[in-house]
Amino acid sequence: MPRFSVIVPAYKVQAYLHECLESVLGQSYPDLEVIAVDDCSPDACGALVDEFAARDARVRPVHLPENGGVGRARNAGVEHATGDYLVFLDGDDTLAPDALRAIADRIKEAGDPDVVVYDHAHSFWTGAIVRSPFLGQLTEQGPVPFRLDDRPGLLKLPLVAWNKAYRREFAEREGLVFPPGAHTDTPWTVPALLAAESVATLDRVCVHHRQKRQHTEALPVADQGHVDIHEQYDRVFAFVDAHPELTHWRPVLFRRMVDQLMSVLARTDRLPRGARAEFLRKSRAHYRRYRVPGASVPLHARLRHLLVRTGSYRTYRAVRLVSALRRHTTRLVKSLARSVRSTALRLHYRVQLRLPLRADRAVFTSHSGRGYGCNPGALEAAFRSFVPRMRTAWVARPEHHHTLPTATARVRPGTAAYWTALARSKYLVSNVSWEERFVKRAGQVVIQTQHGTPLKQMGLDLQDRPAAARDTDFTALLADVDTWDHCLSANRHSTLVWERVFPGGYATLETGQPRNDVFQQATSTDVTRLRESLGIPEGSVAILYAPTHRDYLRGPRHTLDLERVLRQLGPRFVLLVRAHHLYDAPLTHASGGRLIDVTGHPSVESLCLASDALITDYSSLMFDYANLNRPIVIHSDDWEAYEAARGTYFDLRAFPPGAVSRSEDELIDIFATGHWRGSRSAQLRAAFRERFCPYDDGRAAERVVRRLVLGETAGSAPVTPLAERHPVPSAADAFVNAPLTSVPHPHPGAEACADAVPVHNGS
Repeated sequence: MPRFSVIVPAYKVQAYLHECLESVLGQSYPDLEVIAVDDCSPDACGALVDEFAARDARVRPVHLPENGGVGRARNAGVEHATGDYLVFLDGDDTLAPDALRAIADRIKEAGDPDVVVYDHAHSFWTGAIVRSPFLGQLTEQGPVPFRLDDRPGLLKLPLVAWNKAYRREFAEREGLVFPPGAHTDTPWTVPALLAAESVATLDRVCVHHRQKRQHTEALPVADQGHVDIHEQYDRVFAFVDAHPELTHWRPVLFRRMVDQLMSVLARTDRLPRGARAEFLRKSRAHYRRYRVPGASVPLHARLRHLLVRTGSYRTYRAVRLVSALRRHTTRLVKSLARSVRSTALRLHYRVQLRLPLRADRAVFTSHSGRGYGCNPGALEAAFRSFVPRMRTAWVARPEHHHTLPTATARVRPGTAAYWTALARSKYLVSNVSWEERFVKRAGQVVIQTQHGTPLKQMGLDLQDRPAAARDTDFTALLADVDTWDHCLSANRHSTLVWERVFPGGYATLETGQPRNDVFQQATSTDVTRLRESLGIPEGSVAILYAPTHRDYLRGPRHTLDLERVLRQLGPRFVLLVRAHHLYDAPLTHASGGRLIDVTGHPSVESLCLASDALITDYSSLMFDYANLNRPIVIHSDDWEAYEAARGTYFDLRAFPPGAVSRSEDELIDIFATGHWRGSRSAQLRAAFRERFCPYDDGRAAERVVRRLVLGETAGSAPVTPLAERHPVPSAADAFVNAPLTSVPHPHPGAEACADAVPVHNGS
């Protein structure tokens, strides 16, 4: 008997059904069956179902003789199900990676509850993926399992069947069935939640619900399936009437009904124009039938209740017209206010440009208004340390202000204070471009720090790379370069690239990366403190997994089954998972235990210090991490695609900082054999450090400040040779030589494959 029966009704979804079924069969939790129900679809859905059944024994096809709607198709699936839990998935939706494993884990934690409610994200036809706005209702805090009386807010979630898993024995005991109609989910979901003796929540996106492109033409008058919402609520209240102990839920369900009725009425793509007056009259009858005398109505909902109670479509249209007029007026007023504000700020900036420069002022920013960090962050601290009279300001969006030190002024982009800082500060430090309207004044010093050693192509080299360049304005790029006075470089490789792809009259300073100073300055006490703050168990080997972004993809690339990797590596390993800052979504939603999401951590340098090894693909973080002299593993399973889309300055596979894997199994084998920390990997890392880390000795920021602010000579902070540097050791150094008996035996030939990586000397 499988753990899950995933029921997939299919009707006119041939374009999406393949992706749907693949998302289920590709789950890392394999104990499942798929009941794929062809609802007599006129397209190729039936044939696709049979093809999957022939390919995978877990797929059980069901072909209905006539079309009966999604409710009838789901009922047919339930009749054929043998799993412990029922999971419903529409034929054009998909399961998120590792969703079933997360649900199974939550079921185990909660002691086999009747219902598990999980989150979903809307997947739009444009490619955008937006998580539902109901995060607070799905918190996993508090006692578990619970009853709906303990968490009534769950009824605010969409009343759909596909965001929950139901224990099959519970559904059979309660006689839950889907009635016919467009709103068939409501009379299934509400009784299920009301009757459940044990409920659990899972704060994780498990379903991607497809939002198809809406047709512009109105629905035909004959297609009035959404009018059946009234009959569906008749069934809901009949269920409540049959169970007197549930009477106290009537006011809540009544308000939910009114909200849903108004939602259907407002959707012009769901309800034909000619049916709306009749729909509202029918809604008025239901309002009077199910209204609970004396029940309170929230202030924000009183207008909706008034419209349904009166049932006048003419009044409804008048209110809609007034609302539309108010929205239009609000937009006009806001647009006018923005124009006035913009004009005032431009005038303010012109005035500030005519006032004297302040030699004791410096303004910093990183990654276009993100938080404190990277090279500008290290330089800001050095400015205050070596030039006590210097007053610094940091430009960041409000959500990042918590990362700023108290000693530096906080400036919001686009404000009057922002334009004052740009106009009157002598020193301007950034790792990206400044505002396009920025006017450099005589006497100002613009320092471009960059943000890493370049592996991928940059600047003018992207002119022939449309996927990577996207909407880059190369004229504006060169105009910004013309404002630079100095460009920082970590090594000769970077210097040669920067001066070619960002041609200009600036001076290149080979000082090293200021952000890497902390690797030489931190202590073992700092490492211990950081590991404790991240929740890394004592005695664990912490691996930082930090892939870069893909210019040709809209979202993060989920190339590894992180939970499987951890299972294979064994209990001594911990994964710190960090998505690239260009993505809003983390790489995993299963954070906790040995899989820790650190995407939101403000300091990547702190994560490097806390970890014992790095897994990355083509991120420039590898050049920084090499300064710690800790193991690095390159996972390059899509090198050809990345090289074709972005372009690189050298073949990383031929000159890597450590072992190279080309598949998930090879990656696991590298750790199973110990090759990740072996002598061969140390050789590769030494050659890599020799070429790319000549100046990162812990004094890069000091050198910049002494030369550019204090006017000292280039030799005032001499570079410490690589052989004499002693970066803080990793926490695992004390026990890493012990045998890792928990790691499974590798695949034959893995060590030979890993050792095939050549060693190069210098540059």
